Amino acid sequence: MSRSDPQTTARAPSPRDPRIDLFRGLLLVMIFIDHVPGNWYENLTLRNWGFSDAAESFFIMSGMAAGLAYTGGVARWRETGLWLGIAPIWKRAWVLYLTHIFLTMAGIAIFAIGAEAFGLTELLTKINMRQVFQNTGPALIGIVTLGHQIGYVNILPAYTVLLLAAPFALLLGQRAPLALLAASIVLWFITGLLRLNLPAYPNPGGWFFNPFAWQLIFVIGLLTGIALRHGNRFVPKNRTLFAVATGWIVFVLAWIYAPGFGPVMDGIMARLEALGLPFHITSQDKTFLPLLRLLHVLAVAYIISCLPSVARLSAHPYAEPLRVMGRQGLLVFSAGALLSLAGQAVLVYFEGVTIVPWLFIPAGTVVLWALAWLADWKRRAGQPARQSLVQKGGSMSPVAAE
Repeated sequence: MSRSDPQTTARAPSPRDPRIDLFRGLLLVMIFIDHVPGNWYENLTLRNWGFSDAAESFFIMSGMAAGLAYTGGVARWRETGLWLGIAPIWKRAWVLYLTHIFLTMAGIAIFAIGAEAFGLTELLTKINMRQVFQNTGPALIGIVTLGHQIGYVNILPAYTVLLLAAPFALLLGQRAPLALLAASIVLWFITGLLRLNLPAYPNPGGWFFNPFAWQLIFVIGLLTGIALRHGNRFVPKNRTLFAVATGWIVFVLAWIYAPGFGPVMDGIMARLEALGLPFHITSQDKTFLPLLRLLHVLAVAYIISCLPSVARLSAHPYAEPLRVMGRQGLLVFSAGALLSLAGQAVLVYFEGVTIVPWLFIPAGTVVLWALAWLADWKRRAGQPARQSLVQKGGSMSPVAAE
């Protein structure tokens, strides 16, 4: 039997796990809901069930998708050259950067239209917009250099930076996954200890999603994706670990909702911080991915990954709307970001009209699903042509993470 062509092998698509597509789609819907403050549906999103919210889970999903999509290309660098493994990842990072710039400018335009056409001048000082309209020159420099990020459109810069580092993480992660995990934990701890961050501009401070801290959750997802690519689990199933994760979830729920218990735990954390424990161990400062949020999202992810019923439900035909949204992750995120900003303006205009948020969220979710379905239909319609191109020896890019 002849040895397979390395280029053809590198082009083989990554296997898709329906759980990743489904939960990524579900998380995107939750992000859309949470980004339109003041609607009832916020009570149903992940942030009501513990310390973490959809953002942490989305970073895990993104890391898993990157591990599944890019492991093969990087692993074969000796055969095909290192650049062929790196290029698709950095190309994706460039796409994310351009998407972020577009979303930022479109978001500014949405709020400017609300102010100019409908007199909603309060929009010009919301979600970090003040610098844009009152200090335009430096703000524009900050936008292009990622130093100035408006609210609700600030997750892609961190993901872009992490994708730039992903090829090197993949090289180490395939050879020594525990070494990569240890280095990631050390960087996370030092980041919180020394308050490391990329600088904001022209505002003081740093990025809201600090890539030096959030890299840990991305790396955990990346290592999980590498293992899944080879048909394994990064963290094996274990009854004791499952019990501990479940106990932690219950404990966190009691911390949040049990009368009197929350203030006691908050007091304990305050005393521990006064004794000198680093703030990212005792606080819930989202920027530095504090331990309490990190442990919560890891427990949720582990429990979900261990339940056979989740795998069956994820593959059910009725779950296809969420799966298709997950497969078109960047499109749905982008459309959801614009819809959420428009929704904020709409809710300000119709302040006090309770039916508006009740209708806007379902309508927006249907729009997101329709866009994802159209994009997925277009992708499927083009598959035969791409397969024919591969069979004829044509060029084709490796599978990219959504």
